[in-house]
Amino acid sequence: MPPIAGPARSAALLTAALLLLTACGGGTEGTAAKSPGADGYPVTLKNCGRTVTVDAAPERAVPVDQGSTEILLSLGLADRLAATATWTDPVLKGLEKANAGVPRISDNRPSSEKVLDQEPDFVSASFESTLAKGGVAPREQFEKLGVPTYVSPADCTAKDNSKDGDGVRTGPLTMDSVYAEVRELARVFGVPGRGEKLVAGLRARVREATDGIDASGTSLMYWFANSESPYLAGCCGAPGIITRELGAENAFDDTHEEWPQISWETVADRDPDVLVIGDLTRKSQTAESAAKKIAFLESNPVTKNMDAVRHKRYVLLSGQAMNPTIRTVEGVERVAAALRTFGLAR
Repeated sequence: MPPIAGPARSAALLTAALLLLTACGGGTEGTAAKSPGADGYPVTLKNCGRTVTVDAAPERAVPVDQGSTEILLSLGLADRLAATATWTDPVLKGLEKANAGVPRISDNRPSSEKVLDQEPDFVSASFESTLAKGGVAPREQFEKLGVPTYVSPADCTAKDNSKDGDGVRTGPLTMDSVYAEVRELARVFGVPGRGEKLVAGLRARVREATDGIDASGTSLMYWFANSESPYLAGCCGAPGIITRELGAENAFDDTHEEWPQISWETVADRDPDVLVIGDLTRKSQTAESAAKKIAFLESNPVTKNMDAVRHKRYVLLSGQAMNPTIRTVEGVERVAAALRTFGLAR
């Protein structure tokens, strides 16, 4: 979320202001855009139905979701991050050193007070729910304090987040939304060239992973978390990108919910060829790690006789690879390699 002009304000004053805003409610879309100067600022973006204006390159940004943090780290912006929060996995390989210097204020969603204690000049998130009522705080509350906010377009493009749950896709997600996020964040921080370089690298990896592959007729099921009532991927989110890139089929292509909770009896009835399993390090749901998921699958009487379980056709992915982030490319690579190993792709 964008910068605050002027001297740093005390965390106490910021917190008090936020509490006042919470009581009063309200908020506007922002003021009229100014013409950019020689340095390219202000930068004005249309973002998830809002107009966001950033007056100067952020110096104390707080990305409050792992996916957003990893994009900024990949753009070489670790020195501009005041803090980070909400992680499901170890940091992306190659970013360990950069990430080590960024304080993590919470493994899960932080309170608004914790974020404001960092005196942020920009706050970004991967999901609309993170910057909404019930999340860290609604976007307008930060913006009233002069802190611009940004949400990944992958979470609001052709998607309805107005109801409970993880939202409903009204159309298939593509990597173009992820690439747009990379480019827009690079523009906000004044490093557009780095954004183009990162996008070019991601595109090249997808092309290499999918070159000549044909997995038509192979069905996949994606399990993110929870053993009692599992969260499985619907048709059109990040797992949909992976599936379409490989020419395969999603066992639950008939639902547009992002992560519907589906009974194991229904899963066993559809009997997918391959199980793509989230290997998470967080501890907020049951069966977060891949090891616990596999142990459940192989011991549960409903699932243990499924074809994929009997033949141990498992693909392990980070949680970030199963969400629309730059690591969705990692998902394409790993699932493609596994299907070739299993003999299920030509």
